[in-house]
Amino acid sequence: MKENVLISLSKQFAVDIVNLCVEIKENKKGNVLLNQLLRSGTSIGANIHEANYAASRADFINKFQIALKECYESDYWLEIFKETKIITDDKYDEMYKKCSKIRKLLVASLNTAKENCYVKNN
Repeated sequence: MKENVLISLSKQFAVDIVNLCVEIKENKKGNVLLNQLLRSGTSIGANIHEANYAASRADFINKFQIALKECYESDYWLEIFKETKIITDDKYDEMYKKCSKIRKLLVASLNTAKENCYVKNN
C-alpha cells in the first residue's frame, strides 16, 4: 500500500513542481535554476515508477535510492528559491511538506526493502 501512496504523492509532487516552474517562468524569475528543480522534482516519481518494474530487489532498492537523492535535491532547490525570494514562504512551506512526506515514505520503503533483502540472504 505504501508504494501506491508513494506513487500518487510523487506524481502529484511532479505536477506541482511543473506548475511552480511555469509560474516562475511567467514571472521571469530564476529562469536559469528552473531546469534544476524541474529535473529533480519530476525525477522522483519517474524513479519510483521505474522501481515497480525492477529486474531485481537490488534494482528496486537502487531506483528508490535515486528517488530519495532527487527528493533531497528538490528540497535544496526549493530552499534556494525561497531564500532568493523567487517563491514565497507559503509556497515553500507547501512544497516542503509534500517533499518531506515523500522522503519519509521513501526512507521507510527502503528500510523495509533492505530488511527483506537481508532476511532472504541469511
